[in-house]
Amino acid sequence: MKNLILFRIASIILIAIIVSQNSLADQRPNVMVILCDDLGYGDLECYGHPAIKTPTLNRLAADGIRFTDCYSAAPVCSPSRVGLLTGRSPNRAGVYDWIPNADKPASNKRHLVHMREKEKTIASFLQGAGYATCLVGKWHCNSEFNRPQQPQPDTFGFEHWFATQNNASPSHRNPNNFVRNGSDAGAIQGFSCQVVADEAIHWLEQKEKDKPFFLYVAFHEPHEPVASPAEIVAEYLDDARTEDEAQYFANVANMDLAVGRIMKSLTRLNLDENTLIIFTSDNGPETLNRYRSANRSYGQPGPLRGMKLHTTEAGFRVAGIINWKNHLPQSMIGTVNQTTISSLDLLPTICELAHLSLPKEMHLDGTSITSLLQGNELTREKPLTWIYYNAINEARVAMRHERWKVLAKLDGGSLPKLTNVTKDSLPLIQQAKLTDIEIYDLKNDTSERQNIAQVNRELTIELTERLQEEYQNLVMDSHAW
Repeated sequence: MKNLILFRIASIILIAIIVSQNSLADQRPNVMVILCDDLGYGDLECYGHPAIKTPTLNRLAADGIRFTDCYSAAPVCSPSRVGLLTGRSPNRAGVYDWIPNADKPASNKRHLVHMREKEKTIASFLQGAGYATCLVGKWHCNSEFNRPQQPQPDTFGFEHWFATQNNASPSHRNPNNFVRNGSDAGAIQGFSCQVVADEAIHWLEQKEKDKPFFLYVAFHEPHEPVASPAEIVAEYLDDARTEDEAQYFANVANMDLAVGRIMKSLTRLNLDENTLIIFTSDNGPETLNRYRSANRSYGQPGPLRGMKLHTTEAGFRVAGIINWKNHLPQSMIGTVNQTTISSLDLLPTICELAHLSLPKEMHLDGTSITSLLQGNELTREKPLTWIYYNAINEARVAMRHERWKVLAKLDGGSLPKLTNVTKDSLPLIQQAKLTDIEIYDLKNDTSERQNIAQVNRELTIELTERLQEEYQNLVMDSHAW
């Protein structure tokens, strides 16, 4: 009799644990990260663009949170994407600049650069926790795309992937360079963002219905070579100075339409009630005519200084919208939030929401913003730090700490530009001295016009010491090829 009672008690406890675990699993959100390519801080209607209409993203912001101080992990595409996926500075992964296709050996070993198999991503953590995972769009995390020499998206947790190595080719119109799960997809009719939306929608329709999902939508728009539907271009001819500018406006508008189609599919499939949606960009806007085919690069930095490839604000301060239907506090719905957040924060945030514990030895540079999404203030103990050795402006190092932006040259600007770090060049960056410190109060000086480094000596000493600490921490853990 006693054994029977003990057995029944144990059974009740076991059932309670199973019910509790299932309840916990049921609370885990679906996650959709939408990443644009070269979208300027001022390119969306809800961020102040005077001409481009983005009703879908306007609604996402109106029903969610629009962030004014959202940052990408780098001012250029490949390292930015690696940072977003891993929650770590891309320098730690050895991805310092955009990754070219490995067609021929380079003296600086740039043809070898890729996200190494040891890196853990949002997708790999979520896949291990039972999530269905999918990448649609631009990958750009390796040089040997769809070749056995390097790991591919499926190595990093994407069970379904439909991607290109870099840009849509020959342009956004009728791309022919997509690969689906290792097989060439061939020429596809339509415009890239709509092709990507088609694949995302089809995957949502076909995935296992009882699984939560992680969907990474990496649009090519509005990166060059820009091409847009003629009917949308026609709508902007009166607002634009040239047809090329109208093409750019239409490109952003077409992307907004693609997001709208995916959103409608979520609603139709009853997936919208618990889907965390994060919209952002990989870096700031391209400079018009910086290279031969950049004739339609009419992206706007808004009030920010610089453009893509700069360590000033416009290089990596980007649009940031978070929408989570019925889960955000009512007091936060439709708000404009000035908290500093980063794409580096996505991995720790998403993993916490999915009830995942991260390895203690994992060196993260982002922080979970779960408390912020619950209506509380965010405490960021670790500053955001960028080291971009190929910056157009002379400052190669930047830091955002609280309200302060700090910029520094390396060796007075004499350190040569680097598109990759090898064992030969590693000592150069490890021994480089931070010089020509600039400090800006971003709370009152978003455009970085007033350098106050010479005005407040105590503050300058404090921030310089912190920047030196962060710089050394990062370069000593940077991978060299």
